[in-house]
Amino acid sequence: MNWLGKFPDPFLAEIAGQAEAIRRAAGSLEKQVPTLDALGEAAGRGGGVVFTGMGSSYDACYPAVNELAARGVPALHVDAAELLHFRTNALSSDTVLVVVSQSGESAEIVRLAASLNARPDPPLMTSLTNGLANGLAERADLRLDTRAGPETGPSTMTFAASMALLAAVAPILGGDTTADATARARTGAERAAGAVEAFMEVGDATGSLLEDVVDGREILAVLGRGSARAAAEMGALTLKESGVMAESFATASFRHGPFELAGPDMAAIILSTEEPTRTLDLGLAADLASTGASVAVIAPGEDVPAGCAGVHLPDLDRLFSSTVGVVPIQLLAWRLALRHGRAPGVYTRASKVTTRE
Repeated sequence: MNWLGKFPDPFLAEIAGQAEAIRRAAGSLEKQVPTLDALGEAAGRGGGVVFTGMGSSYDACYPAVNELAARGVPALHVDAAELLHFRTNALSSDTVLVVVSQSGESAEIVRLAASLNARPDPPLMTSLTNGLANGLAERADLRLDTRAGPETGPSTMTFAASMALLAAVAPILGGDTTADATARARTGAERAAGAVEAFMEVGDATGSLLEDVVDGREILAVLGRGSARAAAEMGALTLKESGVMAESFATASFRHGPFELAGPDMAAIILSTEEPTRTLDLGLAADLASTGASVAVIAPGEDVPAGCAGVHLPDLDRLFSSTVGVVPIQLLAWRLALRHGRAPGVYTRASKVTTRE
């Protein structure tokens, strides 16, 4: 099936819309330079960096945290509910807190922001939201707008746009100048947007390939490590939101117990976007395939172990690899929703914005 720019439902249109959402987010950086400059100045206080969010917004932070760790900058990654109820005492007035929330209205996010505003020594809170007319942005010290635009289904454009802004935020927090960080983000964003378009240009061939991999298997695992954790977590979440039970695992952790599930009842999708651990990832793929599990590898390069399906990614900045790596799984989720008689991207029990803990 080739869609030729005409999509049968809003969810598929939003998957395709990620390319322009990435470009909009990267294009917005120039107008947000004063905020980015202020963020860089705040990072110099030495109070550490904490990233937080819920759901897909939390997942989007994985590459940024890994980028800072590679530079020797301590950065914590804590979901907003844990931070709100158990860990706010770890935040000092010198801490830079980056709060990612597509809506800016999630229950935990708004409560966290309000509680920090009430402290006599709050951390510097930077919000990253889709638009600025929301409860989080109104309470933040610094405000960044992803400009993802309207979105009705599971996070696609908002996830991609958040990662495009974080691709500038992370290097700035790591000591780069705003000019250098935004130039890198714009370059990476254009390459990522082109890669998303390339997947859409071949119609649903990629989704069909992955559907063949998972067909008839009772267990579906999505694995990633390093920056690929973002795509693995987000991919499994999107599958669940499409009515398919899928579990995400850190690739290395999978051998520590979950490997017992391997066999003919399992399908595994392994995202391998980190070059230093590619050999380890492919080794796990081969071991899983040898048990009779059905395995797909999403990675740069054409080489995959015998018996495994491969989805090729272009070489991308590691801050954007998950932005593109998740697209094949989104296309799989779309196909599986249709197969199970669901309207793709339409919630039946959950909601787009979670306003209750």
